[in-house]
Amino acid sequence: MIVTQSTEQQGDWVSRFADEVIAEAERRAPGKTIVCASGLSPSGPIHLGNLREVMTPHLVADEIRRRGYDCVHVLSWDDFDRYRKVPVGAGVDDLGWEEHIGKPLTSVPAPPGSAYASWAEHFKQPMIEAMARLGIEVHAISQTEKYTAGAYREQVLLAMRERAKIDEVLGRYRTKVAAAETEDADEAAAAEGSGAADEDDGGSAAGYFPYKPYCANCDKDLTTVTAYDDETTALSYTCTACGHTETVLLSEHTRGKLVWKVDWPMRWAYEGVVFEPSGVDHSSPGSSFVVGGQIVREVFDAEPPIGPMYAFVGIAGMAKMSSSKGGVPTASDALEIMEPPLLRWLYARRRPNQSFKVAFDAEIQRMYDEWDALSRRVADGSVNAADGFAYQRATETVSAGKLPLTPHPLPYRTLASIVDITAGNEVQTYRILSDLDPADPLASLDEARPRLDCAERWILTQVPAEQRTQVRAEPDAELLSTLDDHRRESLRMLAEGLDDHWSLEGLTSLVYGVPKRQLGLPLDVKPTPELKVAQREFFALLYHLIVGRDTGPRLPTLLLAVGADRIRTLLGQ
Repeated sequence: MIVTQSTEQQGDWVSRFADEVIAEAERRAPGKTIVCASGLSPSGPIHLGNLREVMTPHLVADEIRRRGYDCVHVLSWDDFDRYRKVPVGAGVDDLGWEEHIGKPLTSVPAPPGSAYASWAEHFKQPMIEAMARLGIEVHAISQTEKYTAGAYREQVLLAMRERAKIDEVLGRYRTKVAAAETEDADEAAAAEGSGAADEDDGGSAAGYFPYKPYCANCDKDLTTVTAYDDETTALSYTCTACGHTETVLLSEHTRGKLVWKVDWPMRWAYEGVVFEPSGVDHSSPGSSFVVGGQIVREVFDAEPPIGPMYAFVGIAGMAKMSSSKGGVPTASDALEIMEPPLLRWLYARRRPNQSFKVAFDAEIQRMYDEWDALSRRVADGSVNAADGFAYQRATETVSAGKLPLTPHPLPYRTLASIVDITAGNEVQTYRILSDLDPADPLASLDEARPRLDCAERWILTQVPAEQRTQVRAEPDAELLSTLDDHRRESLRMLAEGLDDHWSLEGLTSLVYGVPKRQLGLPLDVKPTPELKVAQREFFALLYHLIVGRDTGPRLPTLLLAVGADRIRTLLGQ
């Protein structure tokens, strides 16, 4: 059954793109499978900026399938690209991996200790596993397998026959490229991912040749084509790395590939791609997507895909992402500290041309608060249409169905505070979580998972050891001996009220209520400047007596975690 877009969906960017893609596909080839595409280069860690390259067409393809159309999401692994540079933090610093520069990524050894046979497979696998957890279904294509099997032979021969036309198209843009690259070099570096946007375009002193062979002797692409015969397909080349020279028949040769600005449009035509987004490195004047649009029409007799330029994805507290600079968080890293639906939501709720940040610092707690608030609005029917569609796209797909969610989703900041205080002790963690809400207790810790595990990994991997909570082993006798009667009274009032207020809500009322009672104010009074000062002073005193510093986890959570008896001891009561 074909489902049309509703009026409510008109404010949803995914639905709007699905409309455009369906209309374009029906114009080009009515009734055929609609092809959406992505491309990733496993040249290093595949970071969260690269994930947008995959998530954008995934969401659009999923909406197209939801409407009853046959749609495939092709993911092209650009693993036949050259190894361009040794990325920082890949585990091969000072190990001589520079000697492999120029080889196909599938011919470069994996970092020491890897379970995989090649550099490409080593960096592909974490992304493959992350996509499975995120419910992203793709038809994966290895460019190494395609080229070495001769799948593109006719397209390669066509490109070589039409090399003068390709050179003429490229010539229209060459003067624009340098200016475009210098205008936003940082953004281009940040958007590294699919293909090799900075490769040469095939020009040489001997003429223009869009095919680059890998040397039969050293397996590097530091080769120069010196002659080509269209009739016999005899191609001669010289390797500048090792000096090897050779003549091969291109009609039989499979150890080489088209240069990037020809390779990409060739694949658009070969796969029949209708929709593919592109990063900023491919979308400026004279860059791959723009030039490819001309080449695919004039050489391969096909049309370029439609699709948006996607904007930068940052990390809260980090500089722009670049695979070559090391230390860039990947989708696997993000899934260590957040549930898959939340990560999907971050991409689904923003239009592709809107930049956003993924929080690895304390902002993750606010991000989860937003997600939980959205979940409550969805549950009670008060959510607006656009937010509702973003939530739906985050939590389910046509192929995978509903993605796993935490059955009893307690606030992330609360879970983080508790595992921080208990250092992951499951008995203590369960005791505290059971006391959070006596009206709706946990039956087991499994009901709080996977969110509980995500919060624990966030504390262990993202919070420096010196910032973690250490509860005092003994009372601070020196501080207690200096307290005046007013502050002693506040501690007594708190200690006496613990048993009657032993829940997260009750302790919240208690710690905020003690200063109100001391000022002779009703418990429901609105905060005044005087009250705020009194509360801050009281809270600081409690933190000093319990954890030995001015601040810490939210006091109600801290009190629950430490336990009533120990709290009384530390307060000198």
